[in-house]
Amino acid sequence: MGLLVMVIGLVLFLGAHVFTTRREARAQAIAAMGEGTYKIVYSLVALAGLVLIVWGFAHYRADGWIQLWSPPKALKHLNIALMLPAVILVVAAYIRGNIYARLKHPMLAGVKLWAFGHLLANGDLGGIILFGSILAWAVYDRISLKRRTDPGSPPIPVGGIGNDVIAVVVGIVAYLALAFAFHPVVLGIPVMGN
Repeated sequence: MGLLVMVIGLVLFLGAHVFTTRREARAQAIAAMGEGTYKIVYSLVALAGLVLIVWGFAHYRADGWIQLWSPPKALKHLNIALMLPAVILVVAAYIRGNIYARLKHPMLAGVKLWAFGHLLANGDLGGIILFGSILAWAVYDRISLKRRTDPGSPPIPVGGIGNDVIAVVVGIVAYLALAFAFHPVVLGIPVMGN
């Protein structure tokens, strides 16, 4: 049951994100319901999807775990190593400096690293579906951005090396919080020292 709920959540969450890449359909939806209403509906659908993903995955982990293969410990360590640049890239999408200017879409690069690393470290069906779906979406979204004429994100001023330093420091702090607090306390999955 948990796996099905997670899949429904992925359809809602990723479906909302894919819909935004369909610029004509998005423009028609905004014209029909107004920008404010569109943003509220989009946010509610994406949030509902996220809640179902988290709830479904938690129940899947507790009651319906399906192990397909056992990743070697080296891949788990590689995942831990990939998470640091992944988190820094996500932060650099909002604290824009040279990292942002060079990559153009560091958020998607960070999401791809995150999903790829987690695919390597998890050999269960639910993990493969979850992280594989998110990786596929991030690849799709990056390709769609290359074909779009609009930037696809709000205009945030781009700074210089100072913003890069801030993004790296904030990214390191967030990485440590995810590794030592979020994963073991919230998810019940210790990642360091295993």
